[in-house]
Amino acid sequence: MKSVIELQKKLLPDLLEIMQKRFHILQYIGAMEPVGRRSLAATLGLTERVLRSEVEFLKEQKLLFSTSAGMSLTENGRELVLKLEGFMRDLSGLDEMESKLKELLQIKKVYVVPGDSDLLAWIKNELGKTCVMCINKILKGKNIIAVTGGSTMATVADMMNPQSSQHDFLFVPARGGLGEDVKNQANSICSQMAERTHGKHRVLYVPDQVSDEMYKSMIKEPEIHEVLHLIRSANMVLHGIGDAMTMAKRRKTAPEIIDQLQKSEAVGEAFGYYFNEAGEVVHKVQTIGLQLDDLENAQHVIAVAGGASKAKAIGAYMKQAPSSTILITDEGAANELLRGNSL
Repeated sequence: MKSVIELQKKLLPDLLEIMQKRFHILQYIGAMEPVGRRSLAATLGLTERVLRSEVEFLKEQKLLFSTSAGMSLTENGRELVLKLEGFMRDLSGLDEMESKLKELLQIKKVYVVPGDSDLLAWIKNELGKTCVMCINKILKGKNIIAVTGGSTMATVADMMNPQSSQHDFLFVPARGGLGEDVKNQANSICSQMAERTHGKHRVLYVPDQVSDEMYKSMIKEPEIHEVLHLIRSANMVLHGIGDAMTMAKRRKTAPEIIDQLQKSEAVGEAFGYYFNEAGEVVHKVQTIGLQLDDLENAQHVIAVAGGASKAKAIGAYMKQAPSSTILITDEGAANELLRGNSL
């Protein structure tokens, strides 16, 4: 297959470009349907004139149809997207990219989805779908899944669906998060994941940051103590990776700490730990919940983060990540990581 693709690139480069463009149109419509033409043109960076021509062609091929609500894929269109995914991965060299990243980061597995979520917001949905596929592939029977907060984990929750009787999921928040946007709090995300998979969840109603005195007091509370036990018993951890300064501002961090983070050249954040490019912890937030050392006890750890702008954060965290980690990222971040700009 690779040799054929290389020949096509040399002899028919225009054909492959057109194929990629039409595939991305179908893929986006499939992910966001029904979708309007103007929104589609803006998202894919195409002029409305060019898009109109492509849409008419795809309609003629009976791959999509339009209603007053927008465009949607036909069954033929859905089947074609599924059949083309493997070929498009070969065309983009994603399998090779995954293999190189796995070796570079020294982790269990890497999944790379096409595109850059910094440029195309809907790529985050593809990250979520891939994460759900990975969970379903790995887990059977009873499982405790610890989940962090954040917009990426909220997207993973959106992509979840009811599971078969082979699954029995209990979702627990990996740490406290009161004070964040409600939709992105770990408690809310666990609740949504449980609802979508017909599973169960527990809550941890504690702030994201606490003082030493409050920490010692709160972990003695029976309900909090019970949830903390479940969190540390989790056989799977799902988490995002944040840009250091973005996370610090989201937490309304004190100016002196932000200044410290800037001087320490912090680039990434996970579980309340801030890392520099060398992967060194330069600051730690006192949180109630999962700590970095606890990850070694989890059988499966899935990190989900995408976008070229997150490459440095991903590279920094991966120097601390357990070898059992599975990274789900996108082409934008993967390309930056492989260029060595963030490792």
